[in-house]
Amino acid sequence: MNCPHYGTAFHDTWHGEQIASYVRQNPRVVTWIARSTFCPTCNDATIELVRRTTQGAVLLDEKSFRAYPHNTFRKPTPAEVNGAIREDYEEACKVLPISAKASAALSRRCLQAVLREKGYTQRDLAVQIDALLNETDPAKAIPSSLRETVDVVRNFGNFSAHHINDQTTLQVIDVQEGEAEWCLDILEEMFDHYYVRPAQAAARKAALNAKLAAAGKPPSK
Repeated sequence: MNCPHYGTAFHDTWHGEQIASYVRQNPRVVTWIARSTFCPTCNDATIELVRRTTQGAVLLDEKSFRAYPHNTFRKPTPAEVNGAIREDYEEACKVLPISAKASAALSRRCLQAVLREKGYTQRDLAVQIDALLNETDPAKAIPSSLRETVDVVRNFGNFSAHHINDQTTLQVIDVQEGEAEWCLDILEEMFDHYYVRPAQAAARKAALNAKLAAAGKPPSK
């Protein structure tokens, strides 16, 4: 697993203790377990509550809820990302351990806002993604690696079964395990492509032009 404190990957070894067990609906039994694992890099704990529903020796359902830490480690939001896009992304990061559905909804709205800002003004997210992937302007086309990543969004869980537009962008719909976090990964890649790299290129060009001006030469084109 990835450490929610530090972001590094480590082999998780969980230690648990049963804290409650009761008959929910005979013969179904609900058992609660408190468990923890430690990251060897930051030497801090991740603590979860696990709810298991069994019938005899058969496991019917198991859900885990993180009690500590409440956040999930993400890289700091790039300084070049501002306004509502930044707010939605950071809120999506904060609520991920509490509700993957809510996190995914905020990520979808954030993705729509990024695409709209870059000229894809369609009201439906799927149509926006289609327009992005079918872009014919070489100056606006995204790299193939990012194309493949963005295309995956349309196949996440029930995304394709819902009409996600301006009015329904914050619909809370089911997502499969890992999909909400993948949405955040996709947004990070888009931030890098649309905001960070252009800002770095502009800074390099400004520095070059400053050197040319100091040497009495015309600026670069």
